[in-house]
Amino acid sequence: MRSSTSRRAVWWLRRDLRLDDNPALLAAADEGPVLALFVLDDALRSPSGPVRLAFLYRCLRDLDERLSGRLCVRAGRPDEVVPAVAREVGADVVHIAADHGPYGRDRDDRVARALAADGRELRRTGSAYAVAPGRVTSSEGTSYRVFTPFYRAWKEHGWRAPAAGAADPDWLDPRSLPGSGAAIPADPDLEGTRLPAAGEAAARERLRAFLRDSLAGYARHRDEPAAEVTSRLSPYLKWGCVHPRTVLHELHQAVTATSDGRGGSRGESGGGSESPGDLSGAAEKFRSEVAWREFYADVLAAHPSSARSDFSDTLATMAHEPPGDAFEAWKRGRTGYPVVDAGMRQLLAEGWVHNRIRMIEASFVCKDLHVHWTHGARWYLERLVDGDLASNNHGWQWTAGTGTDAAPYFRVFNPVSQGRRFDPEGEYIRRWVPELRGLPAGEVHEPWKRPGGPPDGYPLPVVDHAAERREALDRYEQARKSGGHRGD
Repeated sequence: MRSSTSRRAVWWLRRDLRLDDNPALLAAADEGPVLALFVLDDALRSPSGPVRLAFLYRCLRDLDERLSGRLCVRAGRPDEVVPAVAREVGADVVHIAADHGPYGRDRDDRVARALAADGRELRRTGSAYAVAPGRVTSSEGTSYRVFTPFYRAWKEHGWRAPAAGAADPDWLDPRSLPGSGAAIPADPDLEGTRLPAAGEAAARERLRAFLRDSLAGYARHRDEPAAEVTSRLSPYLKWGCVHPRTVLHELHQAVTATSDGRGGSRGESGGGSESPGDLSGAAEKFRSEVAWREFYADVLAAHPSSARSDFSDTLATMAHEPPGDAFEAWKRGRTGYPVVDAGMRQLLAEGWVHNRIRMIEASFVCKDLHVHWTHGARWYLERLVDGDLASNNHGWQWTAGTGTDAAPYFRVFNPVSQGRRFDPEGEYIRRWVPELRGLPAGEVHEPWKRPGGPPDGYPLPVVDHAAERREALDRYEQARKSGGHRGD
């Protein structure tokens, strides 16, 4: 697929590391021979932890292989590198997928101005979302602050079908430039963290496996961390190895095939095949989880400051503690609360944590340790392979009670009852906390109550949850009485 024109184009990748379903690539290929460019931007690399960087580098290596070694990788400021590369290959247009994050928008505007000064153009086609941030608005024309009405509007708006594939190498610029795929850095030290397979093919296989093996049990078992029914697509969505539009399309196809009697699905934890109605309900639940990602991106686009400060100032006067020894114990999975420690050890081992566990962790930091959510969110972004600014930081705020659609602050997760409810047999705990593997279900959630205390090597609780819950509610009440606003 090559245009009859002789113009060259640059395809500047950021969060779209794939060849299929890529509108920006298709637009670039319509210009003529395409140079694929990735810029190693220290403004984004510096705050990223080794886990996320390693996964990025592996995705880039996979893409470079698919491009027969013709991925151009340069390091530096994008507003300097991109115009220089366009000038070097004689490209009049640089094609990108729009970035709606605070830094991304500012960066792209700077690149656009630099290109324009050189007589060239930055052209935006598509985005990293099924429905681009800002497309869905309330009847007053404002962005949504609550998920449920956003979700209704998001579904009503709908999304396009996946774009036609563009994997034919005919569109590639055959010239190699200095700083090609060989410039992709070596992986940083992962400190033992195991990463999922990287790249577009791995993403599509992960999606197929989820739809085939886990979707049927998703709605009923998604809150159970030991059940392994979640999609695990978040690392691939983070870097655009698969587009959410593709995910939604394949989800629809899976349900349709089952409804038409052309296929079936068997959940790993479902105990047998599911009816089309059951599968449809599971698909709707999964679709809503995809929408949460898009909702948080929409919120961040409309309120950039919410990335690192409270979205709502109703608790602005609440007293918080600085991160101390207990917070450090939490980071390493040494709090003495088994389900909390299991989650943090999973984070260190896999760079990923089950969503229910993420909520338990956030509640423990904010309401048992009284540490402001930004500290926990920052640690998660450092260790997560799927670290996404909008989803991570707004998710932490949801639990802290300062975000959109916020859970009431007085909803304090009890780490013992949460463990008993969602991991009743202690399977998840035993998987990640080896010190407790010999304990029966009746003891694994409160090992400090055993005669003689916890097994050797496992700590006593760093705080008394009942006492800290009362303290959290007292602090909430004081902030509420003060009106919640700074300076009152």
